[in-house]
Amino acid sequence: MTSLSEVTTCEGVVRGTREGKFLRWRSIPYAAPPTGDLRFRAPAPVTPWTGVRDATEFGFAAIQNRKGSQIGARVYQPQSEDCLTINVTAPAKPSDQPRAVMVFIHGGGYLFGTSAVELYSGKSLVSRGDVIVVSFNYRLGLLGYVDFSQFSTPERPFDSNLGLRDQVAALEWVQRNIAAFGGDPGNVTIFGESAGAAAVTTLFATPAAHGLFHRGIAESSPADWATTKETADDFALRCVEAMGATADTAATVLGTADPGDMRRAAGKIVYRLMQDQPGRFAMIPVVDGEFLPKHPLEAYADGSANRVPLIIGTNRDEGTLFPKFADHLPTNPQRITRMLGRANIPSPQAITAAYPGYPAKNAAVKLGGDYIFWRPTIEVCGAHSAHAPTYNYRYDFAPRVLTRMGLGATHASELFAVFGFGDTRAGLALTALGGRKGLREVTQELQGHWLSFAKTGAPRESWPAYDTETRKTLVFDATTRVVSDLNKQRRLAWSGFRTAPGAGVDITEQVAG
Repeated sequence: MTSLSEVTTCEGVVRGTREGKFLRWRSIPYAAPPTGDLRFRAPAPVTPWTGVRDATEFGFAAIQNRKGSQIGARVYQPQSEDCLTINVTAPAKPSDQPRAVMVFIHGGGYLFGTSAVELYSGKSLVSRGDVIVVSFNYRLGLLGYVDFSQFSTPERPFDSNLGLRDQVAALEWVQRNIAAFGGDPGNVTIFGESAGAAAVTTLFATPAAHGLFHRGIAESSPADWATTKETADDFALRCVEAMGATADTAATVLGTADPGDMRRAAGKIVYRLMQDQPGRFAMIPVVDGEFLPKHPLEAYADGSANRVPLIIGTNRDEGTLFPKFADHLPTNPQRITRMLGRANIPSPQAITAAYPGYPAKNAAVKLGGDYIFWRPTIEVCGAHSAHAPTYNYRYDFAPRVLTRMGLGATHASELFAVFGFGDTRAGLALTALGGRKGLREVTQELQGHWLSFAKTGAPRESWPAYDTETRKTLVFDATTRVVSDLNKQRRLAWSGFRTAPGAGVDITEQVAG
Protein backbone atom coordinates (compact mmCIF):
# COMPACT_ATOMS: atom_id res chain seq x y z
CA MET A 1 0.00 0.00 0.00
CA THR A 2 1.36 3.44 -0.92
CA SER A 3 2.45 5.58 2.04
CA LEU A 4 0.51 8.77 2.76
CA SER A 5 3.78 10.62 2.38
CA GLU A 6 4.55 9.29 -1.13
CA VAL A 7 3.52 11.67 -3.89
CA THR A 8 3.94 11.33 -7.63
CA THR A 9 5.21 14.59 -9.09
CA CYS A 10 5.78 15.36 -12.76
CA GLU A 11 9.44 14.45 -12.26
CA GLY A 12 9.02 11.29 -10.16
CA VAL A 13 7.81 9.89 -6.83
CA VAL A 14 8.94 11.56 -3.60
CA ARG A 15 8.63 10.24 -0.07
CA GLY A 16 8.24 12.60 2.87
CA THR A 17 7.43 12.14 6.54
CA ARG A 18 4.34 12.23 8.70
CA GLU A 19 4.86 14.42 11.77
CA GLY A 20 1.71 14.27 13.88
CA LYS A 21 -0.96 16.17 12.00
CA PHE A 22 1.46 17.30 9.26
CA LEU A 23 2.98 15.79 6.15
CA ARG A 24 6.36 17.23 5.15
CA TRP A 25 8.61 16.87 2.13
CA ARG A 26 12.07 18.43 2.12
CA SER A 27 14.53 19.39 -0.60
CA ILE A 28 12.67 18.20 -3.69
CA PRO A 29 14.60 19.46 -6.74
CA TYR A 30 12.70 22.05 -8.75
CA ALA A 31 15.52 22.62 -11.25
CA ALA A 32 18.69 20.86 -12.31
CA PRO A 33 21.77 21.46 -10.14
CA PRO A 34 23.36 24.71 -11.46
CA THR A 35 26.82 23.18 -11.57
CA GLY A 36 29.41 22.58 -14.27
CA ASP A 37 28.21 24.00 -17.57
CA LEU A 38 24.99 25.19 -15.83
CA ARG A 39 26.83 27.52 -13.45
CA PHE A 40 25.66 31.12 -14.09
CA ARG A 41 22.93 29.80 -16.40
CA ALA A 42 19.16 30.08 -16.13
CA PRO A 43 17.68 27.15 -14.19
CA ALA A 44 17.34 24.03 -16.34
CA PRO A 45 14.64 21.35 -16.05
CA VAL A 46 15.06 18.52 -13.57
CA THR A 47 15.98 15.15 -15.04
CA PRO A 48 13.11 12.79 -14.10
CA TRP A 49 14.01 9.89 -11.83
CA THR A 50 12.78 6.34 -11.40
CA GLY A 51 11.89 4.73 -8.10
CA VAL A 52 11.10 6.71 -4.97
CA ARG A 53 13.20 9.76 -4.11
CA ASP A 54 13.80 10.37 -0.42
CA ALA A 55 12.52 13.79 0.66
CA THR A 56 12.70 13.29 4.41
CA GLU A 57 15.85 15.35 5.06
CA PHE A 58 17.07 18.76 3.97
CA GLY A 59 19.82 18.86 1.38
CA PHE A 60 22.08 21.85 0.81
CA ALA A 61 21.82 25.56 1.44
CA ALA A 62 23.02 27.97 -1.23
CA ILE A 63 26.67 29.05 -1.17
CA GLN A 64 27.09 31.82 1.44
CA ASN A 65 28.95 32.77 4.59
CA ARG A 66 28.71 29.80 6.94
CA LYS A 67 26.86 31.80 9.59
CA GLY A 68 24.05 32.48 7.13
CA SER A 69 23.08 28.82 6.92
CA GLN A 70 22.69 28.34 10.66
CA ILE A 71 19.53 26.34 11.38
CA GLY A 72 19.93 25.69 15.10
CA ALA A 73 22.17 26.17 18.09
CA ARG A 74 25.63 25.52 16.61
CA VAL A 75 23.98 23.64 13.74
CA TYR A 76 24.81 24.74 10.19
CA GLN A 77 23.27 23.35 7.03
CA PRO A 78 25.89 22.13 4.54
CA GLN A 79 26.24 24.26 1.42
CA SER A 80 26.52 23.47 -2.25
CA GLU A 81 25.77 24.91 -5.65
CA ASP A 82 23.31 22.03 -5.86
CA CYS A 83 20.74 23.96 -3.82
CA LEU A 84 17.68 24.47 -6.03
CA THR A 85 15.19 22.56 -3.91
CA ILE A 86 11.69 23.09 -2.57
CA ASN A 87 9.83 22.01 0.58
CA VAL A 88 6.15 21.34 1.25
CA THR A 89 4.19 21.20 4.50
CA ALA A 90 0.59 19.99 4.26
CA PRO A 91 -2.13 18.80 6.65
CA ALA A 92 -2.14 15.03 7.13
CA LYS A 93 -5.94 15.08 7.13
CA PRO A 94 -7.35 14.60 3.61
CA SER A 95 -9.53 17.28 2.07
CA ASP A 96 -12.33 17.09 -0.47
CA GLN A 97 -11.25 20.45 -1.91
CA PRO A 98 -7.85 21.69 -3.10
CA ARG A 99 -6.16 23.81 -0.46
CA ALA A 100 -4.86 27.36 -0.83
CA VAL A 101 -1.07 27.49 -1.26
CA MET A 102 1.30 29.92 0.47
CA VAL A 103 4.83 30.08 -0.96
CA PHE A 104 7.39 31.65 1.38
CA ILE A 105 10.61 33.29 0.11
CA HIS A 106 13.29 33.65 2.78
CA GLY A 107 15.23 36.84 3.36
CA GLY A 108 18.89 37.54 3.97
CA GLY A 109 19.83 40.44 1.74
CA TYR A 110 20.13 38.11 -1.29
CA LEU A 111 23.38 37.10 0.44
CA PHE A 112 22.44 34.50 3.05
CA GLY A 113 19.58 32.38 4.38
CA THR A 114 17.99 29.00 3.86
CA SER A 115 14.50 27.52 3.71
CA ALA A 116 15.60 24.82 6.19
CA VAL A 117 15.01 27.14 9.15
CA GLU A 118 12.34 25.31 11.16
CA LEU A 119 10.28 28.48 11.60
CA TYR A 120 9.70 28.56 7.85
CA SER A 121 7.99 25.16 7.81
CA GLY A 122 4.77 27.08 8.36
CA LYS A 123 3.19 24.45 10.60
CA SER A 124 1.23 27.05 12.57
CA LEU A 125 -0.30 28.45 9.38
CA VAL A 126 -1.01 24.95 8.06
CA SER A 127 -2.67 23.91 11.30
CA ARG A 128 -4.76 27.03 11.76
CA GLY A 129 -5.65 27.76 8.17
CA ASP A 130 -5.83 24.34 6.53
CA VAL A 131 -3.45 25.58 3.84
CA ILE A 132 -0.29 24.23 2.23
CA VAL A 133 2.99 26.08 2.88
CA VAL A 134 5.87 25.86 0.41
CA SER A 135 9.39 27.21 0.82
CA PHE A 136 12.49 26.95 -1.35
CA ASN A 137 16.15 27.87 -1.79
CA TYR A 138 17.51 30.06 -4.56
CA ARG A 139 21.02 31.09 -5.59
CA LEU A 140 22.50 33.86 -3.48
CA GLY A 141 25.29 36.41 -3.64
CA LEU A 142 27.76 36.21 -6.49
CA LEU A 143 26.25 32.98 -7.87
CA GLY A 144 22.73 34.39 -7.97
CA TYR A 145 22.85 38.18 -8.10
CA VAL A 146 25.87 39.27 -10.11
CA ASP A 147 25.31 39.68 -13.85
CA PHE A 148 28.31 38.22 -15.68
CA SER A 149 26.58 38.11 -19.06
CA GLN A 150 29.01 40.67 -20.53
CA PHE A 151 31.70 37.97 -20.31
CA SER A 152 29.71 35.36 -22.25
CA THR A 153 31.45 33.44 -25.01
CA PRO A 154 29.95 31.01 -27.52
CA GLU A 155 31.45 28.18 -25.49
CA ARG A 156 30.55 29.61 -22.08
CA PRO A 157 27.37 31.73 -22.04
CA PHE A 158 26.12 33.42 -18.87
CA ASP A 159 22.60 34.59 -17.99
CA SER A 160 21.36 37.51 -15.90
CA ASN A 161 19.05 37.59 -12.88
CA LEU A 162 19.77 34.04 -11.80
CA GLY A 163 18.25 34.25 -8.32
CA LEU A 164 15.11 35.84 -9.76
CA ARG A 165 14.93 33.17 -12.45
CA ASP A 166 15.25 30.51 -9.74
CA GLN A 167 12.25 32.00 -7.95
CA VAL A 168 10.21 31.85 -11.14
CA ALA A 169 11.30 28.24 -11.68
CA ALA A 170 10.15 27.36 -8.16
CA LEU A 171 6.74 28.90 -8.86
CA GLU A 172 6.56 26.93 -12.12
CA TRP A 173 7.21 23.77 -10.08
CA VAL A 174 4.29 24.74 -7.84
CA GLN A 175 2.03 25.08 -10.87
CA ARG A 176 3.12 21.68 -12.20
CA ASN A 177 3.06 19.73 -8.99
CA ILE A 178 1.19 21.25 -6.06
CA ALA A 179 -2.10 19.55 -6.99
CA ALA A 180 -0.43 16.21 -6.22
CA PHE A 181 0.10 17.45 -2.65
CA GLY A 182 -3.51 18.58 -2.33
CA GLY A 183 -2.89 22.22 -3.25
CA ASP A 184 -4.77 24.49 -5.64
CA PRO A 185 -2.46 25.81 -8.40
CA GLY A 186 -5.11 28.44 -9.12
CA ASN A 187 -4.84 29.89 -5.62
CA VAL A 188 -1.19 30.66 -4.86
CA THR A 189 0.01 33.44 -2.56
CA ILE A 190 3.68 34.37 -2.49
CA PHE A 191 4.99 35.93 0.71
CA GLY A 192 8.41 36.87 1.93
CA GLU A 193 10.39 38.96 4.40
CA SER A 194 13.19 41.49 3.77
CA ALA A 195 15.03 40.32 0.62
CA GLY A 196 12.27 37.71 0.31
CA ALA A 197 9.78 40.58 0.32
CA ALA A 198 11.89 42.37 -2.29
CA ALA A 199 11.61 39.17 -4.30
CA VAL A 200 7.83 39.36 -3.98
CA THR A 201 7.63 42.96 -5.16
CA THR A 202 10.10 42.23 -7.97
CA LEU A 203 8.17 39.14 -9.11
CA PHE A 204 5.13 41.42 -9.54
CA ALA A 205 7.25 43.27 -12.14
CA THR A 206 8.64 40.12 -13.80
CA PRO A 207 6.58 39.13 -16.88
CA ALA A 208 7.67 35.47 -16.68
CA ALA A 209 6.09 35.24 -13.21
CA HIS A 210 2.68 36.56 -14.23
CA GLY A 211 0.06 33.86 -13.91
CA LEU A 212 2.20 31.79 -11.53
CA PHE A 213 0.74 33.42 -8.40
CA HIS A 214 -2.48 35.22 -7.58
CA ARG A 215 -1.59 37.58 -4.73
CA GLY A 216 1.43 38.61 -2.69
CA ILE A 217 2.49 39.62 0.83
CA ALA A 218 5.67 41.68 1.21
CA GLU A 219 7.00 42.05 4.75
CA SER A 220 9.61 44.85 4.98
CA SER A 221 10.44 45.04 1.29
CA PRO A 222 13.31 47.18 0.01
CA ALA A 223 11.14 47.42 -3.07
CA ASP A 224 13.58 49.48 -5.12
CA TRP A 225 16.30 46.84 -5.06
CA ALA A 226 17.07 46.72 -8.76
CA THR A 227 19.96 48.23 -10.66
CA THR A 228 20.84 49.30 -14.18
CA LYS A 229 22.73 47.08 -16.59
CA GLU A 230 25.55 49.61 -16.70
CA THR A 231 25.97 49.60 -12.93
CA ALA A 232 25.67 45.81 -12.79
CA ASP A 233 28.33 45.42 -15.48
CA ASP A 234 30.71 47.69 -13.59
CA PHE A 235 30.25 45.68 -10.39
CA ALA A 236 30.71 42.36 -12.23
CA LEU A 237 34.00 43.62 -13.67
CA ARG A 238 35.18 44.53 -10.18
CA CYS A 239 34.35 41.00 -8.99
CA VAL A 240 36.23 39.44 -11.90
CA GLU A 241 39.27 41.58 -11.18
CA ALA A 242 39.10 40.64 -7.48
CA MET A 243 39.36 37.02 -8.58
CA GLY A 244 42.57 37.83 -10.46
CA ALA A 245 40.96 37.59 -13.89
CA THR A 246 40.55 39.96 -16.81
CA ALA A 247 37.74 40.48 -19.27
CA ASP A 248 39.53 38.06 -21.61
CA THR A 249 39.94 35.29 -19.01
CA ALA A 250 36.73 35.88 -17.07
CA ALA A 251 34.69 33.14 -18.76
CA THR A 252 37.25 30.48 -17.90
CA VAL A 253 37.74 31.66 -14.33
CA LEU A 254 34.03 32.00 -13.65
CA GLY A 255 33.40 28.53 -15.00
CA THR A 256 36.09 26.78 -13.00
CA ALA A 257 36.83 28.73 -9.82
CA ASP A 258 35.95 27.38 -6.40
CA PRO A 259 32.57 28.86 -5.39
CA GLY A 260 33.78 29.71 -1.89
CA ASP A 261 36.79 31.57 -3.27
CA MET A 262 34.54 33.54 -5.60
CA ARG A 263 32.16 34.39 -2.77
CA ARG A 264 34.94 35.68 -0.55
CA ALA A 265 36.47 37.80 -3.33
CA ALA A 266 33.12 39.40 -4.12
CA GLY A 267 32.36 39.87 -0.44
CA LYS A 268 35.33 42.19 -0.05
CA ILE A 269 34.07 44.31 -2.95
CA VAL A 270 30.58 44.47 -1.44
CA TYR A 271 31.88 45.47 1.97
CA ARG A 272 33.98 48.33 0.59
CA LEU A 273 31.11 49.50 -1.60
CA MET A 274 28.63 49.62 1.27
CA GLN A 275 31.10 51.56 3.40
CA ASP A 276 31.87 54.05 0.62
CA GLN A 277 28.30 54.40 -0.62
CA PRO A 278 25.89 53.75 2.28
CA GLY A 279 22.52 52.48 1.18
CA ARG A 280 23.82 51.02 -2.06
CA PHE A 281 23.29 47.31 -2.63
CA ALA A 282 25.12 45.69 -5.52
CA MET A 283 23.95 42.05 -5.50
CA ILE A 284 20.36 42.69 -6.51
CA PRO A 285 18.24 42.11 -9.63
CA VAL A 286 19.31 43.96 -12.77
CA VAL A 287 17.01 45.74 -15.18
CA ASP A 288 18.28 43.80 -18.18
CA GLY A 289 15.50 44.84 -20.57
CA GLU A 290 14.49 41.21 -21.03
CA PHE A 291 13.77 39.06 -17.98
CA LEU A 292 13.28 42.19 -15.85
CA PRO A 293 12.35 44.75 -18.51
CA LYS A 294 11.93 47.77 -16.23
CA HIS A 295 12.59 48.84 -12.68
CA PRO A 296 9.90 47.45 -10.31
CA LEU A 297 8.87 50.92 -9.10
CA GLU A 298 8.43 52.01 -12.69
CA ALA A 299 6.29 48.94 -13.36
CA TYR A 300 4.06 49.73 -10.37
CA ALA A 301 3.77 53.36 -11.44
CA ASP A 302 2.72 52.61 -15.03
CA GLY A 303 0.48 49.67 -14.14
CA SER A 304 2.52 47.01 -15.92
CA ALA A 305 3.19 45.19 -12.62
CA ASN A 306 1.01 42.16 -12.03
CA ARG A 307 -2.41 43.59 -11.14
CA VAL A 308 -3.18 41.22 -8.30
CA PRO A 309 -3.88 42.00 -4.62
CA LEU A 310 -0.93 42.96 -2.43
CA ILE A 311 -0.33 43.23 1.31
CA ILE A 312 2.78 45.26 2.01
CA GLY A 313 4.15 46.84 5.17
CA THR A 314 7.02 47.44 7.54
CA ASN A 315 7.88 47.27 11.23
CA ARG A 316 7.90 50.31 13.49
CA ASP A 317 11.59 49.98 14.40
CA GLU A 318 13.12 48.52 11.22
CA GLY A 319 16.54 50.09 11.67
CA THR A 320 17.37 49.03 15.24
CA LEU A 321 18.59 45.54 14.32
CA PHE A 322 21.39 46.63 12.02
CA PRO A 323 23.75 48.72 14.19
CA LYS A 324 23.79 45.82 16.68
CA PHE A 325 24.10 42.83 14.35
CA ALA A 326 24.80 43.94 10.76
CA ASP A 327 26.19 47.45 10.87
CA HIS A 328 26.27 48.45 7.21
CA LEU A 329 23.12 50.52 6.61
CA PRO A 330 22.90 54.34 6.68
CA THR A 331 21.84 54.44 10.34
CA ASN A 332 24.28 57.03 11.69
CA PRO A 333 24.74 60.71 10.75
CA GLN A 334 28.01 60.14 8.89
CA ARG A 335 26.56 57.52 6.56
CA ILE A 336 23.28 59.39 6.20
CA THR A 337 25.15 62.54 5.14
CA ARG A 338 27.02 60.56 2.47
CA MET A 339 23.86 58.81 1.34
CA LEU A 340 21.82 62.02 1.02
CA GLY A 341 24.73 63.88 -0.59
CA ARG A 342 25.10 61.19 -3.22
CA ALA A 343 21.40 61.52 -4.00
CA ASN A 344 22.02 65.03 -5.34
CA ILE A 345 18.82 66.47 -3.90
CA PRO A 346 18.48 70.22 -3.25
CA SER A 347 17.64 70.01 0.46
CA PRO A 348 18.71 66.96 2.47
CA GLN A 349 17.71 68.98 5.53
CA ALA A 350 14.07 68.64 4.53
CA ILE A 351 14.42 64.91 5.14
CA THR A 352 16.44 65.02 8.35
CA ALA A 353 14.06 67.64 9.78
CA ALA A 354 11.27 65.06 9.63
CA TYR A 355 13.07 63.07 12.32
CA PRO A 356 12.91 65.03 15.61
CA GLY A 357 16.16 64.97 17.51
CA TYR A 358 18.34 64.24 14.48
CA PRO A 359 21.35 63.71 14.46
CA ALA A 360 20.78 61.85 17.74
CA LYS A 361 21.29 58.10 17.50
CA ASN A 362 17.66 57.00 17.71
CA ALA A 363 16.55 59.51 15.07
CA ALA A 364 19.35 58.46 12.72
CA VAL A 365 18.44 54.78 13.13
CA LYS A 366 14.79 55.59 12.40
CA LEU A 367 15.76 57.54 9.27
CA GLY A 368 18.00 54.75 7.97
CA GLY A 369 15.32 52.12 8.47
CA ASP A 370 12.77 54.29 6.70
CA TYR A 371 15.12 54.88 3.78
CA ILE A 372 15.68 51.20 3.11
CA PHE A 373 12.24 49.76 3.88
CA TRP A 374 9.41 52.24 4.57
CA ARG A 375 10.11 54.83 1.86
CA PRO A 376 9.85 52.38 -1.10
CA THR A 377 6.96 50.54 0.57
CA ILE A 378 4.85 53.69 0.68
CA GLU A 379 5.76 54.40 -2.95
CA VAL A 380 4.52 50.94 -3.94
CA CYS A 381 1.31 51.48 -1.96
CA GLY A 382 0.54 54.70 -3.77
CA ALA A 383 1.27 53.29 -7.20
CA HIS A 384 -0.18 49.77 -6.97
CA SER A 385 -3.36 50.90 -5.24
CA ALA A 386 -4.37 52.65 -8.47
CA HIS A 387 -4.43 49.30 -10.28
CA ALA A 388 -5.17 46.53 -7.75
CA PRO A 389 -6.31 46.08 -4.13
CA THR A 390 -3.46 47.10 -1.83
CA TYR A 391 -3.28 46.78 1.96
CA ASN A 392 -0.65 48.55 4.06
CA TYR A 393 0.36 47.59 7.59
CA ARG A 394 2.85 48.51 10.28
CA TYR A 395 3.92 45.98 12.90
CA ASP A 396 4.38 47.67 16.29
CA PHE A 397 4.28 44.83 18.80
CA ALA A 398 7.43 44.18 20.84
CA PRO A 399 7.83 41.84 23.85
CA ARG A 400 9.62 43.38 26.81
CA VAL A 401 12.82 41.46 26.05
CA LEU A 402 13.16 43.17 22.67
CA THR A 403 12.36 46.55 24.19
CA ARG A 404 15.03 46.15 26.86
CA MET A 405 17.53 45.15 24.20
CA GLY A 406 16.85 48.45 22.44
CA LEU A 407 15.31 46.65 19.44
CA GLY A 408 11.58 47.18 19.85
CA ALA A 409 9.47 46.09 16.87
CA THR A 410 12.60 45.57 14.84
CA HIS A 411 13.28 44.18 11.39
CA ALA A 412 11.96 40.60 10.97
CA SER A 413 10.18 40.57 14.36
CA GLU A 414 6.80 40.20 12.63
CA LEU A 415 7.91 36.68 11.67
CA PHE A 416 7.22 35.65 15.27
CA ALA A 417 3.53 36.33 14.65
CA VAL A 418 3.40 35.20 11.02
CA PHE A 419 4.74 31.75 11.86
CA GLY A 420 3.20 31.37 15.32
CA PHE A 421 6.52 31.52 17.17
CA GLY A 422 5.07 32.38 20.59
CA ASP A 423 4.32 28.87 21.86
CA THR A 424 7.68 27.40 20.87
CA ARG A 425 10.46 27.04 23.43
CA ALA A 426 12.30 30.01 21.95
CA GLY A 427 9.07 32.03 21.84
CA LEU A 428 8.40 31.37 25.51
CA ALA A 429 11.92 32.58 26.31
CA LEU A 430 11.36 35.71 24.22
CA THR A 431 8.28 36.59 26.26
CA ALA A 432 9.64 35.51 29.66
CA LEU A 433 9.73 39.13 30.89
CA GLY A 434 6.29 39.98 29.54
CA GLY A 435 4.32 40.12 26.33
CA ARG A 436 3.23 36.48 26.08
CA LYS A 437 -0.48 37.28 26.01
CA GLY A 438 0.11 40.20 23.63
CA LEU A 439 2.13 38.05 21.23
CA ARG A 440 -0.62 35.43 21.18
CA GLU A 441 -3.23 38.09 20.45
CA VAL A 442 -1.21 39.79 17.70
CA THR A 443 -0.45 36.37 16.21
CA GLN A 444 -4.16 35.55 16.08
CA GLU A 445 -4.89 38.90 14.44
CA LEU A 446 -2.08 38.82 11.90
CA GLN A 447 -2.47 35.18 10.93
CA GLY A 448 -6.20 35.72 10.53
CA HIS A 449 -5.56 38.43 7.95
CA TRP A 450 -2.78 36.50 6.16
CA LEU A 451 -4.92 33.36 5.89
CA SER A 452 -8.04 35.22 4.78
CA PHE A 453 -5.95 36.95 2.12
CA ALA A 454 -4.44 33.65 0.96
CA LYS A 455 -7.83 32.01 0.64
CA THR A 456 -9.97 34.84 -0.70
CA GLY A 457 -7.69 37.57 -2.01
CA ALA A 458 -8.69 40.01 0.75
CA PRO A 459 -7.82 40.26 4.45
CA ARG A 460 -10.55 40.41 7.08
CA GLU A 461 -13.11 43.18 6.74
CA SER A 462 -11.56 45.19 9.57
CA TRP A 463 -8.61 46.07 7.29
CA PRO A 464 -9.53 48.73 4.71
CA ALA A 465 -7.71 48.96 1.40
CA TYR A 466 -5.06 51.63 0.87
CA ASP A 467 -5.76 54.61 -1.36
CA THR A 468 -3.97 57.90 -1.88
CA GLU A 469 -6.81 59.93 -0.35
CA THR A 470 -7.03 58.32 3.10
CA ARG A 471 -3.79 56.22 3.12
CA LYS A 472 -5.20 53.86 5.74
CA THR A 473 -2.72 51.59 7.51
CA LEU A 474 -3.46 48.70 9.84
CA VAL A 475 -1.17 48.90 12.90
CA PHE A 476 -0.58 45.49 14.49
CA ASP A 477 -0.06 45.75 18.24
CA ALA A 478 -1.52 44.44 21.48
CA THR A 479 -4.50 46.52 20.36
CA THR A 480 -4.61 46.56 16.56
CA ARG A 481 -6.01 49.73 14.98
CA VAL A 482 -6.45 51.57 11.70
CA VAL A 483 -4.62 54.88 11.20
CA SER A 484 -4.95 57.33 8.30
CA ASP A 485 -1.80 58.73 6.64
CA LEU A 486 0.58 57.35 9.24
CA ASN A 487 3.76 59.45 9.54
CA LYS A 488 2.51 62.05 7.07
CA GLN A 489 5.41 64.43 7.72
CA ARG A 490 7.96 61.76 6.90
CA ARG A 491 6.04 60.70 3.81
CA LEU A 492 6.03 64.25 2.48
CA ALA A 493 9.73 64.67 3.25
CA TRP A 494 10.64 61.52 1.28
CA SER A 495 8.22 62.25 -1.57
CA GLY A 496 10.89 64.19 -3.45
CA PHE A 497 13.40 61.38 -3.12
CA ARG A 498 12.72 58.47 -5.41
CA THR A 499 14.65 55.91 -7.29
CA ALA A 500 15.22 57.03 -10.87
CA PRO A 501 13.21 54.76 -13.21
CA GLY A 502 15.32 51.78 -14.15
CA ALA A 503 18.30 52.96 -12.15
CA GLY A 504 18.21 51.08 -8.87
CA VAL A 505 19.01 52.18 -5.37
CA ASP A 506 22.46 53.39 -6.33
CA ILE A 507 21.15 56.32 -8.41
CA THR A 508 18.44 58.70 -7.21
CA GLU A 509 16.98 61.93 -8.49
CA GLN A 510 14.71 64.72 -7.30
CA VAL A 511 11.19 64.40 -8.69
CA ALA A 512 7.87 66.01 -8.00
CA GLY A 513 6.35 64.78 -4.75
